[in-house]
Amino acid sequence: MFAIVETGGKQYQVEEGKYLDVELLEGDKDSKVVFDKVVMIVNGKKSKVGQPYVTGASCEGTIVKHDRAKKVIVYKQRPKKGYRRKQGHRQDFTRVMISKIRTSAQKKSAEAETEEA
Repeated sequence: MFAIVETGGKQYQVEEGKYLDVELLEGDKDSKVVFDKVVMIVNGKKSKVGQPYVTGASCEGTIVKHDRAKKVIVYKQRPKKGYRRKQGHRQDFTRVMISKIRTSAQKKSAEAETEEA
């Protein structure tokens, strides 16, 4: 089972127990993150496609670390003019460990269990 989640203006495929590198998120290390904008859930014949998002679905994860990506070199040159510019850029990102992918049915059962306890 996997889901497609939207965050930071991009869409990512997530699976339980896997890491995901996304645009920089607020929050400290080991804090919980919930992605509510689930575009699609793929689970065999129980797959759901949102319009634009699947209602009641979410993905939960934990922030593992905040880091910076490898340097990207931007080099500009005009031939025969003596024009050269070299610039580097490192993009910040957050690594998230996905713990659960929940649908609306799973949310209802989890809420019922907490009410009983």
